[in-house]
Amino acid sequence: MPQKMGKNDILLLVFLGIIFVMFFTFFYLFEVREGKNIVVTVDGEEYGKYTLSKDQNIQIKKNGKVTNEIQIKDGKASMKCANCPDKLCVKQHAISKKNETIVCLPNKVVVTVTDDNNKNDKDKNNSDLDAISK
Repeated sequence: MPQKMGKNDILLLVFLGIIFVMFFTFFYLFEVREGKNIVVTVDGEEYGKYTLSKDQNIQIKKNGKVTNEIQIKDGKASMKCANCPDKLCVKQHAISKKNETIVCLPNKVVVTVTDDNNKNDKDKNNSDLDAISK
């Protein structure tokens, strides 16, 4: 003999439905996009902007000496070598998604993936507002 659905069963199904909708809404709003460029900063100053679509090696020079070398290959950027003592930046995985970073603290080198050609991903109006504060 089949049992009838009770009030608690219906509440459980509604609760699970709400959780399901919230879960997929969260992932839809915060989807990770592939980046198009990397921006390299040294000592807080922009060193250069490079496309991820072209395979290349970029040498970062500081005081006339090469401190870091970035490799762009197959649409991903990685720190190929560095003269820092711990080499943590070299051990980080290759980056290709928007806002991913590689940081070399001893040499003050930061590599950040962006998704367009505008500096710091600002919108066409050069507004400092991001998607949350608009």
